[in-house]
Amino acid sequence: MLSEPAFSDAVLAWYDQHGRNDLPWQHPRTPYRVWVSEIMLQQTQVATVIGYFERFMATFPDVHALAAADVDQVLHLWTGLGYYARARNLHKAARQLVEEHGGDFPETVEEVATLPGIGRSTAGAILAQSRGVRAPILDGNVKRVLARLHAVPGWPGKKPVENRLWELAERHTPDARLADYTQAVMDLGATLCTRRPDCPRCPVIHLCQAHADGNPQDYPGRKPAKDKPVRATRMLILQDNQGRVWLEPRPPSGIWGGLWCFPQLDASPDNPEDARDDALERRGLTAGHQENLPGFRHTFSHFHLDIEPRLIRVDSHGEAVQDAEGRWVSPADPGELGLAAPVKKLLDQLHGPRQRGLL
Repeated sequence: MLSEPAFSDAVLAWYDQHGRNDLPWQHPRTPYRVWVSEIMLQQTQVATVIGYFERFMATFPDVHALAAADVDQVLHLWTGLGYYARARNLHKAARQLVEEHGGDFPETVEEVATLPGIGRSTAGAILAQSRGVRAPILDGNVKRVLARLHAVPGWPGKKPVENRLWELAERHTPDARLADYTQAVMDLGATLCTRRPDCPRCPVIHLCQAHADGNPQDYPGRKPAKDKPVRATRMLILQDNQGRVWLEPRPPSGIWGGLWCFPQLDASPDNPEDARDDALERRGLTAGHQENLPGFRHTFSHFHLDIEPRLIRVDSHGEAVQDAEGRWVSPADPGELGLAAPVKKLLDQLHGPRQRGLL
């Protein structure tokens, strides 16, 4: 049986030479900074996160600043990073930390894991890296490393497989250098033990059962294939005679929850003109020139969304739009609003080189 220190010692020795020890959230490694970085790094590459993290810290240097902010400002800084529920949960958790803990992080994994958007692995990563708490982690990278190391069959999304990987994570977590080990094992999965592993450079190749069996790419087991459904929507880009466009906040839950978007219609073929006219009438607007813009597909983790944009010149009858919460914004400068990625794309097109005659 593999001895516990053999793996952690080899990983730490590799980390000392090749690990990433100059990331911005490592200097200093406070619970707040590590927490924000861990949330940003969920489903997102380090290279992408660094710029977002630095801008976020410049605006919200501590948990009190984040808790005091308006959620729109938080979502604005998150625009383009995706998975916006992470930002909303970050904001909720900051307020909970201030209200219930005076802005300090709890001391245990169990307590930290009760905060919105934080599970067992993220809680462990925060406390291990910022306070040296001995807490195993099991993010996607670590699952891949441990599944190969021990040739654990099956998809980690199944509870028995996940439980086995947690047992192994606990077993290999050392008693010292917890911050370095936590970063090291994540780095190993992110840089060498990737989907296409670079086995010759791996510091634990001599311990890896999957490599010994000659099939590391078989681990971890893959999620059963399932075709993504396709949905469709029409986005109404309502533009007034000053070139401004109308944006409205989405409901707090669901796709793009809390983000600002163009009014949307069901893209079913039944009476699309009637539905469009009803949408304008409800907002007290009158349609003028109209133009269909090129459609495009936006892909979420669990479905595809086909977007059909329609640019409509409207008479706004002044600043007010009846029975609708929203605002007129310049496509070139929409202000500090959290924007869904397709909306940002369309705004960029509206003030880009084409400069449609309606502007």
